[in-house]
Amino acid sequence: MTYASLKPISKAFVQRKRLIFIRVAAALAVLLLFLTKPALSEGSNGHEALELVGFCLVLACVAGRLWSILYVGGKKNEELVSTGPFSMSQNPLYFFSTVGAVGIGLLYGSLVAAAALGVASFLIFRVTARKEAAYLLGKFGPAYTAYIKATPRFWPNPLIYRDNDELQFSTRALRRTFFDGLYFLALFPVIELVEYFRESGLLPTFFTLY
Repeated sequence: MTYASLKPISKAFVQRKRLIFIRVAAALAVLLLFLTKPALSEGSNGHEALELVGFCLVLACVAGRLWSILYVGGKKNEELVSTGPFSMSQNPLYFFSTVGAVGIGLLYGSLVAAAALGVASFLIFRVTARKEAAYLLGKFGPAYTAYIKATPRFWPNPLIYRDNDELQFSTRALRRTFFDGLYFLALFPVIELVEYFRESGLLPTFFTLY
């Protein structure tokens, strides 16, 4: 799928707005965590299976984001990057972040939470990606048009993967992305702590999520 009705713009998208929106959404998700409990009880086979899959998805998110930033770190909106993960998807960073959001919902032990977080992340990144694409179209013109026609917008296609023999990357961007990824991993002990407090009767429960 490509941006058929995309109109080029000359001003880059302000990432700060997206970050504010994401932080607000994260705060609401944490509030939801404190007010609800998963239908599958802690320690049950179903709950443990969801936690395992969720943890694997969070690890994939962190690894995928680090892989992507190796190619685009320090060059985003400045160069047209079309190799490595960007040869399979126009927005691999957003794809892996959405995978991480689904993983967090599964770590909580709820399919509903996983679906809600995944859809919310997808919609947020969809708006951001479209604005970024409009800017890149205005900057790179026909080269970017050819790129978006040949590359999936969101879902990666490994069959069209291509790479360069040499790779230059920003250590600063890689380090920043690594610490960002720690936020995903840090949610695992937080969820476990909340579950402990809930089982101990220290936290009230208002809703049950399946």
